[in-house]
Amino acid sequence: MPEAVLLLFEMIGTVAFSISGAMTGIKKGMDAFGVVTLGLVTAVGGGIIRDLVLGITPPMTFRNPVYAIAAVCTALILCFPGVLQQLNRNHRLYDAVMLVMDSLGLGIFTVVGIQTAGMVTSSGSIFLLLFVGVITGVGGGVLRDVLAGDRPYIFVKHIYACASLTGAVLCIFLWPISGSAAMIAGAGAVVVLRLCAARFRWSLPRPKP
Repeated sequence: MPEAVLLLFEMIGTVAFSISGAMTGIKKGMDAFGVVTLGLVTAVGGGIIRDLVLGITPPMTFRNPVYAIAAVCTALILCFPGVLQQLNRNHRLYDAVMLVMDSLGLGIFTVVGIQTAGMVTSSGSIFLLLFVGVITGVGGGVLRDVLAGDRPYIFVKHIYACASLTGAVLCIFLWPISGSAAMIAGAGAVVVLRLCAARFRWSLPRPKP
């Protein structure tokens, strides 16, 4: 994927996850600092975990702060009174925006994680690519939920980590044909699965005590 397109791809994911984190902070009644912190952590947390797993130190977030800056600015916008009023008045709007942004971030960062792992390692291990892709996708959301005092979203809501895993498998399978097409298809599959899971209430079976 061309560098400019990859940058745009990552920026969309960053903004999407920042919105997801900031909206969680708003729902929890946090102050502006808390809202911005959740937005930032959600946006860059998965990438930091990815880089630590791959031995990239310091993580890219600290070497190129453009993503952190974008995340903070996005979260600050959600703190504006007009935006807050719209979200507080319309719970359906809040749920819809949260779902779409979280799904976009999950899909984009899953395939970006795979692309990064493929660039910095020569082992070609499918397990490594899958693990890094999924942990990049879900890592920020897990940190968001822990900081917000919630059970991690991946364990209780619809199809989440499984959607990331499915998109990762598709991305790896298509990669020999075209890296760009593989990333778009993988991210798209994650988003579609997440939206369908929410719409039709798909979920994994829960063991009964």
